[in-house]
Amino acid sequence: MRMIHLRLVSPPDLAPRAASLLSGDPFVFNLVVHPASARHPDGDAVECDVLSGGANAVLRGLRELGLHHRGSIVIEPVEIAFSGVAAEVERRQLGALAHAPVWEEVEARIRSEGVYGPSFYVYLVIAGVLAAVGILTNSQILIVAAMVVGPEYGAITCVALAVDRGDAKRARQGLSALTSGFLMAVTVTFAFSWAVRALDLQPKAFELGIRPVSTLIDAPDVFSVVVAVLAGVVGIMSLTQVRSSALLGVFISITTIPAAADIGVSCAFSSWSDARGSLAQLLLNILLLIATGVLTLRFQRVVWRHISRRRARSGARVR
Repeated sequence: MRMIHLRLVSPPDLAPRAASLLSGDPFVFNLVVHPASARHPDGDAVECDVLSGGANAVLRGLRELGLHHRGSIVIEPVEIAFSGVAAEVERRQLGALAHAPVWEEVEARIRSEGVYGPSFYVYLVIAGVLAAVGILTNSQILIVAAMVVGPEYGAITCVALAVDRGDAKRARQGLSALTSGFLMAVTVTFAFSWAVRALDLQPKAFELGIRPVSTLIDAPDVFSVVVAVLAGVVGIMSLTQVRSSALLGVFISITTIPAAADIGVSCAFSSWSDARGSLAQLLLNILLLIATGVLTLRFQRVVWRHISRRRARSGARVR
């Protein structure tokens, strides 16, 4: 049984309407109203639990009341709940809709990654240097580590959501952060690799041109497209379905940080064709991940909307 917990603060004039909306919804349970008990903002405190499959309609109704403008709405996941009544309602009335994403929660989770503080750029730079060492030493383990450390996928999904929602400002912020961050990563990895070359510290195999890891990165092909598209689909689905293990798989399958690092390494060692190939790989992956993210978000909305409507028609026939 999947539920969320809502904590509301409502102005006194809206509280009766909010309580009426919640009490009349079959998917709302454990409704508690505390008149005039909330402070900052002042008002009535309202708490309840909502089956996740019915939460989108409840949240939409509360927003239509303007509660989020004049009060506040806080959403918390419920880890464990025991309620025979709620479980029976979920089984009988929701069906497949019980697994629907709570879109307000999904979008809040994605937007939380759209804060580009100093740590965002520090992680990108560190990931770039890790990847550079992996390229120089032909270490696939270090390449994977760099993919996991890199924070760029959060920014990519934030841009995809902004495009989906028509939020040009957030899209520009995300693209600007990605551009600045990757430029910093390339610059630092170039400086690091140049120092390695100047001090003659590069491994003998790399100097002789034995670079299997680098070859995988700087040669984009049809398989690069397939991996980027599949990673984009799985990444968005794992965010909507809260599948952290699947999201980790996405982190270690997209060739963004390794490509950026290979640009710096290749430029430092005057391998200009490799640098061009890595740049093409980087741009290809970012563009495909954003485009696939937008399409996957829209496709999921259409699918769940269709399931919701079909379930509503089925319920109407039963009544």
